[in-house]
Formats: sequence, structure tokens, C-alpha cells
Amino acid sequence: MSITFAVRGDYIQLDQLLKATGLCESGGAAHAAIAEGRVKVDGAVDTRKRAKLRPGQSVCFEGETVQLVAE
Repeated sequence: MSITFAVRGDYIQLDQLLKATGLCESGGAAHAAIAEGRVKVDGAVDTRKRAKLRPGQSVCFEGETVQLVAE
């Protein structure tokens, strides 16, 4: 399944995105998922909790793909 998420401003942090889209119920759950290597950014595992994501990038987690677009 694919989710389109509009980024306000220049970027959103990876942990904030997982929480904002409802893929993780809390910031702690997002941090754990990222640290465990369960999140991919643009097809590659990314373990940076505060990675700055910009429109045009995609995030995959638990079978869901989030496409980032400009607001």
C-alpha cells in the first residue's frame, strides 16, 4: 500500500514521519524500528532517527510505502 505525505517546510525527520503517518504509534516505537534497521529510505536501510527527508523521497516500513511530496 502507498501513502502520499505532504511535507511542510523543507523537510521532515524520519522518526516524525513514521509517527505522523500512523505507521508507529509513538516516537519511541519509531526510534526502535529505525534502530533495528526495519525502515528503508529510497530503497536502502537507514538507521538515522533524525534523517532529514525531503519531497521526492520514499520510505518503506512494514509493507507500506510513503511517498513524500511538497505541500
